Amino acid sequence: MSFPGGMELVLIILVVVLLFGGKKIPELMRGLGSG
Repeated sequence: MSFPGGMELVLIILVVVLLFGGKKIPELMRGLGSG
């Protein structure tokens, strides 16, 4: 499993923030961490 580069990661984070809003980020990170 390959991880995206720095710029790609930044873009993904921006998209996630725009889609879910800043308040849901901690929940999302917990979900990813436990998954």
